[in-house]
Amino acid sequence: MKIVIIGANGNVGKVILNEALSRNYDVTAVVHNKSNYVNGHKKLKITQADAFDEKSLINAIKGNDVVISAFGPKLGAEDSLLSVTKNLINATKKALVHRLISIGGAGSLYVAPGLKLSDSASFPTDWKPISSAHADALELYKNETELDWTVLSPAALFESGNKTEKYKLGKDNLIVDDQGSSKISFEDYAIALLDEVANPKFSRERFTIGY
Repeated sequence: MKIVIIGANGNVGKVILNEALSRNYDVTAVVHNKSNYVNGHKKLKITQADAFDEKSLINAIKGNDVVISAFGPKLGAEDSLLSVTKNLINATKKALVHRLISIGGAGSLYVAPGLKLSDSASFPTDWKPISSAHADALELYKNETELDWTVLSPAALFESGNKTEKYKLGKDNLIVDDQGSSKISFEDYAIALLDEVANPKFSRERFTIGY
Protein backbone atom coordinates (compact mmCIF):
# COMPACT_ATOMS: atom_id res chain seq x y z
CA MET A 1 0.00 0.00 0.00
CA LYS A 2 1.27 3.44 -0.96
CA ILE A 3 0.09 6.31 1.22
CA VAL A 4 0.64 10.04 0.84
CA ILE A 5 0.18 12.27 3.90
CA ILE A 6 -0.56 15.97 3.49
CA GLY A 7 0.65 17.95 6.50
CA ALA A 8 2.94 15.14 7.59
CA ASN A 9 5.08 17.50 9.67
CA GLY A 10 2.20 18.70 11.87
CA ASN A 11 1.54 17.51 15.43
CA VAL A 12 -1.00 14.90 14.35
CA GLY A 13 0.58 14.29 10.94
CA LYS A 14 3.84 13.13 12.50
CA VAL A 15 2.04 10.55 14.62
CA ILE A 16 0.03 9.29 11.64
CA LEU A 17 3.25 9.10 9.63
CA ASN A 18 4.99 6.98 12.28
CA GLU A 19 1.99 4.67 12.60
CA ALA A 20 1.91 4.18 8.82
CA LEU A 21 5.62 3.37 8.71
CA SER A 22 5.22 0.91 11.61
CA ARG A 23 2.78 -0.99 9.38
CA ASN A 24 5.38 -1.21 6.62
CA TYR A 25 3.50 1.03 4.17
CA ASP A 26 5.32 3.03 1.53
CA VAL A 27 4.75 6.59 2.71
CA THR A 28 5.17 9.91 0.94
CA ALA A 29 5.27 12.82 3.37
CA VAL A 30 4.16 16.07 1.77
CA VAL A 31 5.69 19.13 3.42
CA HIS A 32 5.92 22.81 2.56
CA ASN A 33 9.73 22.89 2.61
CA LYS A 34 11.54 19.56 2.43
CA SER A 35 14.97 21.11 2.99
CA ASN A 36 14.10 21.18 6.70
CA TYR A 37 13.74 17.41 6.91
CA VAL A 38 16.16 14.51 6.91
CA ASN A 39 14.79 11.18 5.70
CA GLY A 40 16.10 8.30 7.76
CA HIS A 41 13.58 5.62 6.78
CA LYS A 42 13.77 3.39 3.72
CA LYS A 43 9.96 3.34 3.36
CA LEU A 44 9.62 7.13 3.54
CA LYS A 45 9.79 9.67 0.74
CA ILE A 46 9.76 13.40 1.47
CA THR A 47 8.24 15.62 -1.19
CA GLN A 48 7.51 19.32 -1.33
CA ALA A 49 4.13 20.69 -2.34
CA ASP A 50 1.83 23.63 -1.71
CA ALA A 51 -1.60 22.69 -0.37
CA PHE A 52 -2.98 25.89 -1.86
CA ASP A 53 -1.84 24.90 -5.38
CA GLU A 54 -3.91 22.17 -6.99
CA LYS A 55 -1.29 21.29 -9.63
CA SER A 56 1.36 20.99 -6.94
CA LEU A 57 -0.87 18.60 -5.02
CA ILE A 58 -1.59 16.50 -8.10
CA ASN A 59 2.13 15.92 -8.63
CA ALA A 60 2.61 14.96 -4.99
CA ILE A 61 -0.42 12.65 -4.86
CA LYS A 62 -0.22 10.70 -8.10
CA GLY A 63 0.98 7.11 -7.95
CA ASN A 64 -0.40 6.47 -4.46
CA ASP A 65 -3.29 4.34 -3.25
CA VAL A 66 -4.61 6.56 -0.46
CA VAL A 67 -4.35 10.25 0.41
CA ILE A 68 -4.43 11.22 4.09
CA SER A 69 -4.97 14.89 4.90
CA ALA A 70 -3.61 16.06 8.24
CA PHE A 71 -3.60 19.67 7.09
CA GLY A 72 -4.19 22.18 9.84
CA PRO A 73 -4.73 25.88 9.10
CA LYS A 74 -2.77 28.57 10.91
CA LEU A 75 -4.34 30.46 13.77
CA GLY A 76 -6.37 33.32 12.34
CA ALA A 77 -6.56 31.71 8.90
CA GLU A 78 -9.00 28.93 9.70
CA ASP A 79 -11.05 29.63 6.57
CA SER A 80 -8.11 28.41 4.49
CA LEU A 81 -9.13 24.86 5.40
CA LEU A 82 -12.00 25.15 2.94
CA SER A 83 -9.73 26.13 0.06
CA VAL A 84 -7.31 23.34 0.83
CA THR A 85 -10.15 20.81 1.09
CA LYS A 86 -11.42 21.82 -2.36
CA ASN A 87 -7.89 21.50 -3.76
CA LEU A 88 -7.41 18.09 -2.15
CA ILE A 89 -10.68 16.71 -3.49
CA ASN A 90 -9.96 17.95 -7.01
CA ALA A 91 -6.29 16.96 -6.96
CA THR A 92 -7.02 13.46 -5.64
CA LYS A 93 -9.52 12.83 -8.41
CA LYS A 94 -7.27 14.26 -11.13
CA ALA A 95 -4.33 12.20 -9.85
CA LEU A 96 -6.58 9.12 -10.22
CA VAL A 97 -6.28 8.19 -6.55
CA HIS A 98 -9.64 6.82 -5.45
CA ARG A 99 -9.44 7.28 -1.66
CA LEU A 100 -9.07 10.36 0.56
CA ILE A 101 -9.16 10.26 4.35
CA SER A 102 -9.16 13.51 6.30
CA ILE A 103 -8.88 14.72 9.87
CA GLY A 104 -12.16 16.32 10.91
CA GLY A 105 -13.33 18.43 13.82
CA ALA A 106 -15.26 17.57 16.97
CA GLY A 107 -17.50 20.64 16.96
CA SER A 108 -19.98 19.22 14.45
CA LEU A 109 -20.59 16.12 16.57
CA TYR A 110 -23.87 15.95 18.48
CA VAL A 111 -24.00 16.04 22.27
CA ALA A 112 -27.80 15.79 22.37
CA PRO A 113 -30.54 15.44 19.75
CA GLY A 114 -30.30 18.52 17.54
CA LEU A 115 -27.45 20.07 19.57
CA LYS A 116 -23.92 20.11 18.21
CA LEU A 117 -20.90 20.41 20.48
CA SER A 118 -19.98 23.76 18.91
CA ASP A 119 -23.40 25.16 19.85
CA SER A 120 -23.28 23.99 23.47
CA ALA A 121 -22.73 26.49 26.28
CA SER A 122 -19.45 24.87 27.35
CA PHE A 123 -17.78 25.11 23.92
CA PRO A 124 -14.82 27.55 24.08
CA THR A 125 -15.26 30.67 21.97
CA ASP A 126 -11.65 30.46 20.80
CA TRP A 127 -12.38 27.10 19.18
CA LYS A 128 -15.35 28.31 17.13
CA PRO A 129 -13.40 29.47 14.01
CA ILE A 130 -11.63 26.14 13.49
CA SER A 131 -14.79 24.23 14.38
CA SER A 132 -16.77 26.16 11.78
CA ALA A 133 -14.06 25.57 9.18
CA HIS A 134 -14.10 21.81 9.80
CA ALA A 135 -17.91 21.77 9.63
CA ASP A 136 -17.83 23.52 6.25
CA ALA A 137 -15.14 21.13 5.00
CA LEU A 138 -17.27 18.16 6.08
CA GLU A 139 -20.15 19.50 3.99
CA LEU A 140 -17.84 19.60 0.97
CA TYR A 141 -17.06 15.93 1.48
CA LYS A 142 -20.71 15.04 1.96
CA ASN A 143 -21.50 16.61 -1.41
CA GLU A 144 -18.69 14.67 -3.12
CA THR A 145 -20.05 11.72 -5.12
CA GLU A 146 -17.08 10.62 -7.24
CA LEU A 147 -14.40 10.20 -4.59
CA ASP A 148 -14.25 7.52 -1.91
CA TRP A 149 -13.78 9.84 1.08
CA THR A 150 -13.77 9.39 4.86
CA VAL A 151 -13.53 11.99 7.63
CA LEU A 152 -12.44 11.01 11.16
CA SER A 153 -13.55 13.47 13.85
CA PRO A 154 -11.64 13.28 17.14
CA ALA A 155 -13.04 13.59 20.64
CA ALA A 156 -13.39 17.06 22.19
CA LEU A 157 -9.94 16.90 23.81
CA PHE A 158 -7.40 15.84 21.22
CA GLU A 159 -3.75 15.83 22.28
CA SER A 160 -0.55 13.83 22.46
CA GLY A 161 -0.71 10.94 24.89
CA ASN A 162 -0.45 7.18 25.19
CA LYS A 163 -1.17 4.41 22.73
CA THR A 164 -3.77 2.36 24.60
CA GLU A 165 -5.57 0.71 21.65
CA LYS A 166 -8.66 0.83 23.88
CA TYR A 167 -11.19 3.25 22.45
CA LYS A 168 -14.68 3.47 21.02
CA LEU A 169 -15.81 4.37 17.52
CA GLY A 170 -19.04 6.11 16.61
CA LYS A 171 -20.69 8.06 13.81
CA ASP A 172 -22.07 11.54 14.52
CA ASN A 173 -22.40 11.65 18.31
CA LEU A 174 -19.61 12.83 20.61
CA ILE A 175 -18.11 9.93 22.56
CA VAL A 176 -17.69 10.50 26.30
CA ASP A 177 -16.33 8.24 29.03
CA ASP A 178 -17.99 7.24 32.30
CA GLN A 179 -16.84 10.49 33.90
CA GLY A 180 -18.38 12.57 31.12
CA SER A 181 -15.03 13.46 29.54
CA SER A 182 -14.46 13.34 25.79
CA LYS A 183 -10.85 12.77 24.81
CA ILE A 184 -8.51 10.80 22.55
CA SER A 185 -4.75 10.75 22.08
CA PHE A 186 -3.02 11.43 18.77
CA GLU A 187 -1.54 7.94 19.06
CA ASP A 188 -4.85 6.07 19.33
CA TYR A 189 -6.41 8.34 16.72
CA ALA A 190 -3.64 7.36 14.29
CA ILE A 191 -4.32 3.67 14.94
CA ALA A 192 -8.01 4.05 14.11
CA LEU A 193 -7.27 6.09 11.00
CA LEU A 194 -4.75 3.57 9.64
CA ASP A 195 -7.14 0.73 10.49
CA GLU A 196 -9.66 2.48 8.24
CA VAL A 197 -7.02 2.58 5.51
CA ALA A 198 -6.40 -1.14 5.83
CA ASN A 199 -10.02 -2.21 6.34
CA PRO A 200 -12.51 0.42 5.11
CA LYS A 201 -15.74 0.54 7.10
CA PHE A 202 -16.75 4.18 6.70
CA SER A 203 -16.74 4.82 2.96
CA ARG A 204 -18.24 8.24 2.15
CA GLU A 205 -18.98 8.76 5.84
CA ARG A 206 -17.74 10.65 8.86
CA PHE A 207 -16.93 8.69 11.98
CA THR A 208 -15.52 9.56 15.37
CA ILE A 209 -13.36 8.18 18.16
CA GLY A 210 -13.08 8.57 21.91
CA TYR A 211 -12.41 6.74 25.14
